[in-house]
Amino acid sequence: MNNILFIVTEDWYFVSHRLHIAIEAIEKGYKVTILTKVSTHRSLIESFGIKVIHWSINRSGYNFFLEIKTIYATLVVIREVKPDVIHAVALKPIVYTSIVRGLTRTKLSVFAFGGLGFIFSSSSYLARLSRNILIIIFKLLFKSSKILLILQNQDDIDFFIKNKIIKHEKIILIRGAGVDMQVFKPNKSVNEIPVIILPARMLWDKGISEFVDCAKRFQENGIAARFCLVGSPDFHNPESISVNRLEDWVESGSVEWWGQQSNMPEVYSKATIVCLPSYREGFPKSLLEAASSGLPIVAFDVPGCREIVSDGVNGLLIPFKNVDAMHLALLKLVENKALSIRMGTKGRKIVEMNFSQDIIASQTIEAWNSIK
Repeated sequence: MNNILFIVTEDWYFVSHRLHIAIEAIEKGYKVTILTKVSTHRSLIESFGIKVIHWSINRSGYNFFLEIKTIYATLVVIREVKPDVIHAVALKPIVYTSIVRGLTRTKLSVFAFGGLGFIFSSSSYLARLSRNILIIIFKLLFKSSKILLILQNQDDIDFFIKNKIIKHEKIILIRGAGVDMQVFKPNKSVNEIPVIILPARMLWDKGISEFVDCAKRFQENGIAARFCLVGSPDFHNPESISVNRLEDWVESGSVEWWGQQSNMPEVYSKATIVCLPSYREGFPKSLLEAASSGLPIVAFDVPGCREIVSDGVNGLLIPFKNVDAMHLALLKLVENKALSIRMGTKGRKIVEMNFSQDIIASQTIEAWNSIK
C-alpha cells in the first residue's frame, strides 16, 4: 500500500495542515498525489515530489450543476490515480469521495474532519436542519467496512457515536494537525505593554465580539494592553464579519486589526497572551502554535480548545460566552507576568510530548496502514 491521494478543498490549507504528513509519507516510500483547488501553492507542493491536480470546487457553494461537475471530476481523478488509500479532509471532499468510491477500484478511505464547523455549532434553524440532513447522509455513506474516520477531539467522537453515524471501531482520535516546534518557538523578550492576540478567521463564532468587549473594558478601566485581531474575514462562511464592522472597532481605539498574516511565528513572537474564545473547534492549530511558542492561552471551555488548554496549567479555560470571566482571566495574566511565563513554558512541554508534527504524521500513517 504505497499510493496515497489527498483530497482537500484548498491548497493553502493542505500546506498549513497536511503538507508535513505528505512529506513524511514520501520519505517512507509512498507516492503522494493531491486533488485540490490550486491558488498560489502549486510550486511549493510540487517541490516536495507531490503531484498536484487542480480541482474546481466551491467550498461553500451549492449550485446543483456545478456540484455534479465537481463530483464527476473527483471520480475521473480517482480512476486515473488508482490510489491505495484516499485521504479526504473536510465536509465536501468526504461526501464527494464517499459518493464516487463505489464506482472505483479504491476500497480504502480515510476521512478526516478538521472540526464539525458552522452547521454543527450554530443553533440557527438552517444549521439544525442541515445538521439533521447530514447525519442521515453520513449514516448512508459511512456503512463500508473499508472506511476510517479521523476526529480531533473526544466531543466530536461522542457526537458521532451518540447519533449512531458510524461504529466506534471505525473512528480514530488524532489530535490536530501537529506543529513545527522548530518554527514556532518562544521569544524571550517581554513586552512593556502586554499584547493579547486573537488569531483566527474573522467569524462571529470565533468569539470576536466577546474579545472586543473585553478590550473595551480594559480601555474604560485604563488598563494598558493591546488587543489585536489577526486574520481575515471568510466570506464563504455565513458567520463572517464585515470589513466595515472590523474597521469600526479599530476606529473606536479598543482593538487593532492586523489582517491576514503570512508569517505567524513572527506574530506570536510579538504576543504576550493568546485568546481564542471560539464557540467550538476541532483542534485549533492556532492554539497549538501559541503553546509551541511558549504563550499562555485563554479560551472558552468548549470542544477542541479544552483538548489543548489544561486549566491552570498552560492557560485558563472560562465558561462559554462569559465575558466577565474572560476579562478576569486576561487581567490575571496581564497583572501576573510570572504566572504568564510559567503557563507558556508548560504549554510548550505539552506540545512536545503530544502534538509535534512528527507525532501527528506518524499517527496518520499508522492509521492508513490500520485499515483492513
